[in-house]
Amino acid sequence: MSKKLAAGAPVIVLDVKVGSGAFMRRRPEAERLARLLVEIGRQAGRKVQAVLTDMNQPLGRAVGNALEVREAILTLRGEGPEDLVEVCTEIAGRMLSLAGRYPDLPTARRAARAVLAEGAALGKLADLVAAQGGDPALVWEPERLPAAPVRRTVTARQAGYITQLDARAVGGAAVTLGAGRAKKGDPVDHRVGFIFHRKRGDWVSPGEPIFEVHARTESEAEVAAASVLNALTIGERRPPARPVILGTVEAGS
Repeated sequence: MSKKLAAGAPVIVLDVKVGSGAFMRRRPEAERLARLLVEIGRQAGRKVQAVLTDMNQPLGRAVGNALEVREAILTLRGEGPEDLVEVCTEIAGRMLSLAGRYPDLPTARRAARAVLAEGAALGKLADLVAAQGGDPALVWEPERLPAAPVRRTVTARQAGYITQLDARAVGGAAVTLGAGRAKKGDPVDHRVGFIFHRKRGDWVSPGEPIFEVHARTESEAEVAAASVLNALTIGERRPPARPVILGTVEAGS
């Protein structure tokens, strides 16, 4: 909040994650945190809302630095996975509504989705990259982003529904690949990570791809694949649908 307030934004919408892969693993804790953040903003004279979103499984399909950047570019092209699009348009819609650009939240949400469908947001990303000294050509040519030398596709060993895909375990596996730091000062390899073809609620048949590992070496790919398989459960019954938007916190709530 100190950074957001220092930047001078008069309107702020926060994404507070809830679940195994989040800082706050239980919803009551996340709601308390969200209320505190919103109140800090209110006392600073800002319009602030918080959206509680599910992080019991990875959001979108990609895990890892360059892989997530590519997915963000595809999303701004109108080609993103639905759960990521839902979170992005909810936050963008609330920003537009709170700032008074649209008369109500449903209209603002529709406007945000229309911008994604038109691809107009992609040019703004290129502008932001250029303004910070980056190469905006990568926005138009994401295939130039750094790629890992080893890619391994992991397939289903049995038929069934994916009933669990633990985000914390996936995050830990990504760290072992080098996508994150186990301790301060560790190098980060922007190339490595995972792409998920199936997630919670999806049916898989034996031999169908579930996810890809992007790694530096075959041995690291093997270890990471085993970790993610342990984080994944397949059952006979489809699990009940779980919303990605869990709730909101506004000033005074």
